[in-house]
Amino acid sequence: MYRISQIAGEYEKRKITAAEAAARVQDGDRISYGLGLSAPVDIDRALGARIQSLRGVEIVGSVLIKSEPYAVYTESTSNTQVRFASAHMNSMDRKMNKDGRCWFIPMLFNELPKYWDRIDKLIIQVHPMDRWGNFNLGPQAADLRGLLRAAKEVIVEVNNNMPKALGYETELNIAAVDYIVEGSHSPMAELKNKAATAEDEKIADFVLPLIENGSTIQLGIGGTPYAIGNKLAQSDVKDLSAHTEMLVDSYLDLYEAGKITGNKSRDRGKIVYAFAGGTKRLYDFIDDNQIVFNAPVDYTNNIHVIAGIDKFISINGCINLDLYGQVNSESAGFQHISGTGGQLDFAQGAYASEGGKSFLCLHSTRKKADGSLESLILPTLPQGSIVSTPRSAVHYVVTEYGIALLRGRSTWERAEALISIAHPDFREQLIGDAEKMGIWTKTSKLAL
Repeated sequence: MYRISQIAGEYEKRKITAAEAAARVQDGDRISYGLGLSAPVDIDRALGARIQSLRGVEIVGSVLIKSEPYAVYTESTSNTQVRFASAHMNSMDRKMNKDGRCWFIPMLFNELPKYWDRIDKLIIQVHPMDRWGNFNLGPQAADLRGLLRAAKEVIVEVNNNMPKALGYETELNIAAVDYIVEGSHSPMAELKNKAATAEDEKIADFVLPLIENGSTIQLGIGGTPYAIGNKLAQSDVKDLSAHTEMLVDSYLDLYEAGKITGNKSRDRGKIVYAFAGGTKRLYDFIDDNQIVFNAPVDYTNNIHVIAGIDKFISINGCINLDLYGQVNSESAGFQHISGTGGQLDFAQGAYASEGGKSFLCLHSTRKKADGSLESLILPTLPQGSIVSTPRSAVHYVVTEYGIALLRGRSTWERAEALISIAHPDFREQLIGDAEKMGIWTKTSKLAL
């Protein structure tokens, strides 16, 4: 730490240009752009301008929210120059993965801060420094402390548009910063939620009656969580709280509707989150606001923390699942789509909560390229599928045809419940499949 009289001088000593920051990257460096909104803009462009001259660079990160592709990717031609690894695949990561340029880091989100070991350079966007010499990390405390502990060199890109996120471990003192770049202050990348479909609305109608007054809500991003949040905001349910890994616009809608009181046993009065992704309206709500509390992911996603909050409601989506109740939220066969994220953390924590419930939601079918329908409730998961949530951790599964309780149910009861919420066109086939698999026989019910 420095005395106030020293801070301005220390700032000037560390100040460099984006090009000078990019010039510090050497062959073989392992670099992180952080998480959420933290990915640099100007330094990434400057590094892209010289990436052809480098060899063996690796860039790692998680759930980065960007409005443009990485310049280091678009300006490079092969993994010989730079390769990428992600702990949660976003749309850009998926494109790079198809090109053979990006690999996935399997993880449980609550453990992520411990995973980072060798980081040669951490290059992140931050909120401007205050008079005490502290840069605010923005609304993505998540795993940044783990990255900071692992980093040999820290370079920050200052952006006036970065929301100032209040919370725990959200400040970075200048004493821990090696170089400072005053960026061009690009607007923060926005995530606009997909509109809810008719199926999403029906799923929300099944979930809503099971949410009680006084519940604490965890919502993700997507059409179904958006539909549930919107219906909650218009419902008679009241006295809600928020504790989530990702803060999205739906929470702001609930707050403005007067539904969020924060009257929970832990972190009373606070909307607790690990990182944020949404519209400028959400970022303005976060900025210097004591109500929203940013915290590391090993706290927000800690199963025991979640379990200690009564009536915890976890709502997440998935890609497909099988008649055993195994849930895939990460791949379409061998094609990588997403990551485990905090789904398993919250599925386990919510079930352990007194009065808590975990919901995994999906549409019953998807339309294939030829226009025909494919059931997303399958006898077994396709080859290459990833089990994101094991059958032993699944509580409720919801489609537009109903809700199935799996926890504590036998294999044939699970199969029966899942078939009952499958698309009607596929139910007879699924019954036949279950019989062939030996989990549904003519004597199953008679044996009770």
